Amino acid sequence: MTHLNEEKSPCKIAFVNQGCRLNQAETAAVESAFWKESGYDIVAATDPADVVIVNTCTVTENSDNDTRKLLSKLGRLNPDVKVALMGCQAQIFKEKLLDMPHVQWVIGNADKMGIKAFIESEATMTHVPKLTRKPFTIELTAMDRGHTRANLKIQDGCDFYCSFCIIPFARGPARSRVFDDLMREAKVLVDAGFQELIVTGINVGTYSHEGKNIVDVIDTLAQLPGLARIRVSSIEPTTIPMDLITRMADPAHPLCPYLHIPIQSGSETILRRMQRKYTLAEFVQFINDVIAIVPNISIGTDVIVGFPGETDRLFEDTRALLERLPFSYFHVFSYSERSLARSQKLDGQVAHADIHHRSEILRSLSQVKKKAYARQFLDTTQPVLFEKPKRGVSQGLTPHYVRVKLSNPGDTPPAPNTVQKVHITGSEGDLLVGYLPS
Repeated sequence: MTHLNEEKSPCKIAFVNQGCRLNQAETAAVESAFWKESGYDIVAATDPADVVIVNTCTVTENSDNDTRKLLSKLGRLNPDVKVALMGCQAQIFKEKLLDMPHVQWVIGNADKMGIKAFIESEATMTHVPKLTRKPFTIELTAMDRGHTRANLKIQDGCDFYCSFCIIPFARGPARSRVFDDLMREAKVLVDAGFQELIVTGINVGTYSHEGKNIVDVIDTLAQLPGLARIRVSSIEPTTIPMDLITRMADPAHPLCPYLHIPIQSGSETILRRMQRKYTLAEFVQFINDVIAIVPNISIGTDVIVGFPGETDRLFEDTRALLERLPFSYFHVFSYSERSLARSQKLDGQVAHADIHHRSEILRSLSQVKKKAYARQFLDTTQPVLFEKPKRGVSQGLTPHYVRVKLSNPGDTPPAPNTVQKVHITGSEGDLLVGYLPS
């Protein structure tokens, strides 16, 4: 490989992230291992590269298909490209991935943070050791230079084994990051100028290390000088302590008034088949309790359409509940059968045409709710964390995860990664529009 000989051109290396926010954090950390290395030139995935590292996802059938399409695209950019597939697909499919075009390395979840050493060995290999329950540390820092907000991985794995889910097999048993180690990375990220940290994991609410839980993580992060915001990524409803909600209600606490809690279905029958750990009555009561404490909180959710046994009537139960509950948006997933997941043994498969039709109904409803939620902030002043301007327009996010753009683009744009007050004067769909008060 060219990087081994400094007289030759540096190895052009690109990174592709597929899937969840946790994957984003891991990809950013792996990329940081190649910074400031004289033998490497980090390029965009749209440019021809000598080596491409792909952090894969396998949560749906589409995820697997995306990898195959990506390999074809990379081969067109450079017929001699060498590809490393790491992460969840690597964990599940192992040696099978080596048969795919351009793939030279298949590295599972256990040791993917050390992928640089595997690549520098140049040997074609599959390295997928068993995942264990031990607490873990991460030497690298998820310094994502392309984004304003930084992801902080605090947990991995899951013990819930919902019947539709392959993730416990791909990510292994639930385990937590050593508390001092995650705080070390958090301090590095804040010192680098990040104003918002997003606490992430596979089942983040189950964090537990030496007597500390997720509330301890949040409260300790809140003490870091210079950190304006903390946001919790997707979290299971049965794992959320109410102390977390009271932090969101406290205007002096940097924890954002935002939750993303998967409901997956609005049918009690389907929830039982999914082997979820709550009833609809418990879920609805929790939402009502949260709204009572934080009235304008942003609550997003995930929903799976077309799970085996979902009739038209049961789907209507889901649609009606999603319309009634105060969700600000939802992510809609079409059910797909996954190897190892228990749902593949269930009867009552739903036709693809029906899944597509129902998914479109829920996506349209989500857009309606997202617009309505955003409009409640009209004629208010909101703190906005600004990103790099796009096509001359400055945009950013409020603590409630609503996107805002400035209506006076001719003015000097706010510096990226700064929080500034914006007076909201209008909306464009689910996007708010405002100006910087003088």
